[in-house]
Amino acid sequence: MADDDTARDTARGTASFISELGVLKKVARTGWWFTGNKAPESVAEHSFRVAAIGSILAMMEGADAGRVALMCTFHDSQETRIGDIPHIGRRYIKAAENGEVTADQVVNAHPAVRAGVQAAVDEYEARETLEARVARDADKLECLFQAVEYREQGYTLTQNWIDTSLAALTTTSAKALAEAALTGSSLDWQKNVRP
Repeated sequence: MADDDTARDTARGTASFISELGVLKKVARTGWWFTGNKAPESVAEHSFRVAAIGSILAMMEGADAGRVALMCTFHDSQETRIGDIPHIGRRYIKAAENGEVTADQVVNAHPAVRAGVQAAVDEYEARETLEARVARDADKLECLFQAVEYREQGYTLTQNWIDTSLAALTTTSAKALAEAALTGSSLDWQKNVRP
């Protein structure tokens, strides 16, 4: 009976974490407000494209795409509890470390979920592996792409996001993709059709 209770409790804890992740669909990427954008992307929207970019970069860089995608998926999951603090705000607010927030988020989850999510966040934060560096580049590259798209939509104050994102990139592939984004159009994808 105790095993049934434990399984039920960890299922509840895991379901609770999944519900908490749903909050990310409502958390705005608040830094974009400084550009005049009153309805910027959500953290969930950002994280989805970070995971896709991370997978792509991993393929280009010869890294483990699954590990990179996992790190990218959870890299901002802590923002359900601490919000999206704009870069300037971090100067004045001392938030808990992401690994610490994650530990609280998954404390009651299934042991494999708890260990897997915590390991992904810890690896991302440590920045020591190729996969972590690729995941971090994916985060910066997504911000750059978003800044370019917002600029095309008329939000002219995005250059700082472009510059800081570009300066943070470390991999050859991320730098090449950034250059392509900066010299092309966000609608170039419409030309991608087979003859």
